[in-house]
Amino acid sequence: MVIKKYIAKTEEAATALAREELGKDVVIMNVKKNIPKGIAKFFRKESVEVTAAVDEVVTDSASKEMPDFSKLQEAMQGEIKPAPDSKAAKAEAARAVLAERNQVILEEEPEEEIPSENNAIEQKLSDLQKLLEKQVMTEPEKKEEKEEQLPDKNKAYIRLIRSQMENNEVEETYIEQILEEIEGSLKKDTSLDNILSGVYQKIVLKIGRPRLIDLHAKKKKYVFFIGPTGVGKTTTIAKIASMLKLSGKVKVALVTSDTYRIAAVEQLKTYANILGVPLKVVYSADEMENAMEELEEYDLVLIDTAGRSHNNKEQKEDIHRLLETVPEEQREVFLVMSATTKYRDLVKISQSYSEITKYSLIFTKLDETDAIGNVFNIRMLTGAPLSYMTWGQNVPDDIGKVDAQKMAKQLLGGNN
Repeated sequence: MVIKKYIAKTEEAATALAREELGKDVVIMNVKKNIPKGIAKFFRKESVEVTAAVDEVVTDSASKEMPDFSKLQEAMQGEIKPAPDSKAAKAEAARAVLAERNQVILEEEPEEEIPSENNAIEQKLSDLQKLLEKQVMTEPEKKEEKEEQLPDKNKAYIRLIRSQMENNEVEETYIEQILEEIEGSLKKDTSLDNILSGVYQKIVLKIGRPRLIDLHAKKKKYVFFIGPTGVGKTTTIAKIASMLKLSGKVKVALVTSDTYRIAAVEQLKTYANILGVPLKVVYSADEMENAMEELEEYDLVLIDTAGRSHNNKEQKEDIHRLLETVPEEQREVFLVMSATTKYRDLVKISQSYSEITKYSLIFTKLDETDAIGNVFNIRMLTGAPLSYMTWGQNVPDDIGKVDAQKMAKQLLGGNN
């Protein structure tokens, strides 16, 4: 992977420089505004620094910024036992395989029969059956076949990296996808550090840059928070509202349509009073339109919606009607889900909400789980960008933007 920084007057100009040098497949990893302070502001103008990355073949001369995960290294020393590498052992193994294949051929060779039309049809059906069996190879068999093509040391490294990702509950499909992308570029003497670095960089690119609330939008923004009950939407909104209020860059207002839970309204009222921001309570889509008129002077309006069952069609339609009160160009939607929810349920929830709107992803309760594979899985499944993560109940703390590098490290067994 090639990672470079570009500085220009605007984000668009810096991104254009990155694409010009690194190509159209470049991924923007980070954007930072450089605002001169003190006396320097009289001599320097504001600029934007873009960190861009593009994938490349994994080699022994890979990036110097390679991950060094002690847990993986220790496990390597304790668990990896490369197969014998002597010529005699390989020759003996080859003879055994050849003998086994010859035996199978002898056992399956049909007795000589008088050719007939029925026999010809049966033979064709038999051949077709064998072809289908070969094509419908089980996943373990496919893995073994791929691994057979790699040197013994590389096989051992790949197996351990796969194990680390499985322990973090990354779905097998995505593990294989990542490993397939690097296996073709591995050499016989590729080191553990380079293999690990290649996987790490692939994960970072797939996680991508977080999509956060746009504080520089020219138009007023209405930000909806949707999702199932009990995932912490209201607390998450309070944390984000606190961050925005403290930044001093935008005027923030709150709206809640979660009138099904009195406690939710009272909780948000408490936060609104502490922050000194207005709060409107709406009971329908029509009242939402009235609230929009009353909050016209505010830059960002954060909207708390009632927790809905993804299996209830009528409740989903209520959410859809509420979203439609705001023009699409002024609307941002965040689907809030708990990292502790079972993957099967996360799939149903994310697919259900995909039927009514596009969204970015917020995951809560990171402090209540040791495995974050589900966060990566849903990112891969939906293609929706990750945004914020939360842990704990402290407001305005216990929230941050998704850190792709930290997350990739955790998925590979590195320290948090």
